Amino acid sequence: MTGFKTVSAMVKAMDEELGITVPVALHLDHGTYEGCYKCIKAGFTSIMFDGSHYPIEENLEKTKELVAVAHGLGLSIEAEVGSIGGEEDGVVGMGECADPDECKAIADLGVDMLAAGIGNIHGKYPENWAGLSFETLDAIQQKTGIMPLVLHGGTGIPADMIKKAIDLGVSKINVNTECQLSFQEATRKYIEEGKDQQGKGFDPRKLLAPGADAIKATVKEKMELFGSIGKAND
Repeated sequence: MTGFKTVSAMVKAMDEELGITVPVALHLDHGTYEGCYKCIKAGFTSIMFDGSHYPIEENLEKTKELVAVAHGLGLSIEAEVGSIGGEEDGVVGMGECADPDECKAIADLGVDMLAAGIGNIHGKYPENWAGLSFETLDAIQQKTGIMPLVLHGGTGIPADMIKKAIDLGVSKINVNTECQLSFQEATRKYIEEGKDQQGKGFDPRKLLAPGADAIKATVKEKMELFGSIGKAND
């Protein structure tokens, strides 16, 4: 693990240079088995192993191995049961609901976080989406206890569903597509208004600034909805 200390030191130095005062994790999302090892070597402080496309026995075997490696280095590890809908890194799922007993089996391996399919979908939600299965989420929570649950595909889920999911044990919510859409809309507006042709408006730092600001605004809005403001050191 030659790169671990080097990258960790680099992240710490970056925190100090930028004046970051809250805990920051360098997290791998939807990692393959091989990808997890690459990121562990690179010095990531948190990994997610997505073994949901394997038979449950193989998912259990690989997750158990990675839990031991990750915890041996002081890393946190997230695992997944039940395919999340939509497309993520070439893997397409239809929003299946996870088996609560399989969730318990993975949770019992000592993972720090568990992502379980409850009808959620990566990307934009179709008009005929049936919504989250709170019955499944409740059953999973009953089996896994205090295990922090992760909700992927947070873009487009109504606020009332988000709040109910949090009440039923969801502790981490992934939102990506909405940030990308915010960036796209702000950047498109900047160009359509001709600002890229005014002075040095073509400078990438100016061209991309509205999009970056839009992402910040979206993240702030989500933090308020999720109730995570002021919780970094809890």
